[in-house]
Amino acid sequence: MSNSIGEKFKVTTFGSSHGVAVGAIVDGCPANLELSAEDIQKELNKRKPGTSSVTTPRKEDDEVQILSGIFEGKTDGTPIAGVVFNKNQKSKDYSMFKNTPRPSHGDFGWMSKYGNYDYNGGGRGSGRVTIGHVIGGAIAKKLLKIHNIEIISHVTQIGDIKASKHDFETLKENIEKNPVRCGDLKAAKEMEELILAKKEVGDSIGGIVETIAVNVPQGLGEPVFGRLDGDLARILMNIGAVKGVEIGLGFDVSTHTGSQINDEYQINDNKVTTKTNNSGGIIGGMSNGMPIVSRIAVKPTPSISKCQDSIDLEKMENKKIEIKGRHDPCICPRVTAVAESSTAIVLADHMIRSGFIHPANLNI
Repeated sequence: MSNSIGEKFKVTTFGSSHGVAVGAIVDGCPANLELSAEDIQKELNKRKPGTSSVTTPRKEDDEVQILSGIFEGKTDGTPIAGVVFNKNQKSKDYSMFKNTPRPSHGDFGWMSKYGNYDYNGGGRGSGRVTIGHVIGGAIAKKLLKIHNIEIISHVTQIGDIKASKHDFETLKENIEKNPVRCGDLKAAKEMEELILAKKEVGDSIGGIVETIAVNVPQGLGEPVFGRLDGDLARILMNIGAVKGVEIGLGFDVSTHTGSQINDEYQINDNKVTTKTNNSGGIIGGMSNGMPIVSRIAVKPTPSISKCQDSIDLEKMENKKIEIKGRHDPCICPRVTAVAESSTAIVLADHMIRSGFIHPANLNI
């Protein structure tokens, strides 16, 4: 089972939804980066449950403990281990699914491949394991901050409600003002009402999350294998709820001509830029200095309280099930933190691989 991602900056996640703890080990972070538990906690607070009516009512502090890798307030070049202990599990909610896979969950795949499957809360396949992504991403974001690289993720669509476009600073300000983490405050209110309406009838709703990274230098990524957009697509697609990834215009490129969407070059303040950014900041697998823009399609939460069809694998017969427990009516607001962190992990890895960050010691 693969639980690690990255080459120079490598993140390995561990734990399960209803196990003792979840967390991450980050290997390859250079020494002398100022880092504290508070830096990581700030990011974890964006994805923790029970913060609003549009998330699961499961209450968890998600308080991180750093076990290694920091000496006198700075990284020391050794693996950084961060752990969050689970404190509010209700495994009895899942005992009925021991032999009955939940629709659109990974249960059946896990059962078929591994046999010995922790079905409580989805086990290792639960969205809760993305705490490890956020621990790794928080460290990556601190590393990128040295080079003034900023990353934000925001919800651009819930169901058929779409947000209007805004500049980076406005988005950064507005997403902190609503529980949906949408940069358009008017659309955010409508999105919230839609999510709560689906929650009221025991259903869920999907949406789209966009991530923007600014001040990324030119030259990250490789032209064939190790493409920056390829690595971004890989890590974003590895988020459990994601069913599609776009870079720049994404699938919309198929409806345009080259003359309509080619990003033409220009000299701006003695720098090479492009007039448009339809390629999402990546050309030929390498960053071109423009903002890196990606979008992910997030499916509706498969855990819904409506009656659904499934099977009893022990008796090999059809079965009706109703999923109880505490679940998000929409995953998008909490996925924003995971998308931000995932993007940061890839960018930090490529900053080291491309020589912008020294792999051993930031003071060199």
